[in-house]
Amino acid sequence: MILLYEHPLSPYAQKVKIALAEKGIPFTTSLPAGFGSGAVRDDEFKRDNPRHEVPVLVDGDFHVFDSTVILEYLEDKWPEPPLLPRDPAERARARMLEEVMDTQYEAINWGLLEIEGFKRAGGALREQMLARAASQTAALQAWLERALGGRDWFGGARFGWGDAAVVPHLNASAARGQAPPAGSPLAHWLRRANERPSVAACVAAVRAIVMPDLAALVASGRFKRQYRDHRLEWMMRSGGLPIVLEGMEKGTIRFGEEIR
Repeated sequence: MILLYEHPLSPYAQKVKIALAEKGIPFTTSLPAGFGSGAVRDDEFKRDNPRHEVPVLVDGDFHVFDSTVILEYLEDKWPEPPLLPRDPAERARARMLEEVMDTQYEAINWGLLEIEGFKRAGGALREQMLARAASQTAALQAWLERALGGRDWFGGARFGWGDAAVVPHLNASAARGQAPPAGSPLAHWLRRANERPSVAACVAAVRAIVMPDLAALVASGRFKRQYRDHRLEWMMRSGGLPIVLEGMEKGTIRFGEEIR
């Protein structure tokens, strides 16, 4: 049986779990010990992914990391039912959707958790960054609605790759009070997507998490959030330079693992 190293809050892991469920592939999940703190203690997981990130898919003796590569592996090995459309242009559309969600959209939701959950900004800086995030989210949701057009799903008549890539991020926005406008085609799409068992299972797993005092974890120095590529870019372009500098000085942020 497939083993998936994951964290319920990770939109990248959610995307893979949705794909596995939609394809009817049995799988189990595992949360690596110490994941997210900067001090992963699961040696087997670290061996399977030198970047120390989730998700990692284990299929027998074969290990795959990076959520996009995992989706491609699933599509290659279990082509039915397909998640990618048959038409090359539509396949490219799905992949472009995924790229935007995994970089620009994910960075906004991640940044909001830094500000509101980990309490890394206060006063005028907090208000400035929250307003910036709200504006960015609204612009991306408008872009998504244009990409959806008048179709039932992002790939056309059936739920697929693009939908699996979009829904975790929109659910994260909705949980923070930034759902698509009520009555909009994108809101209608989100409601129908959440009715699918594959998506509902991810939502239930998120709701089951008991969140600790995140700000206290950071203050203690026991938890270091990863500022990787697009996340760091979001911080810098959205006014968060003071947060980055303070985190580096206090050792409460980290960057991607170097492969050794």
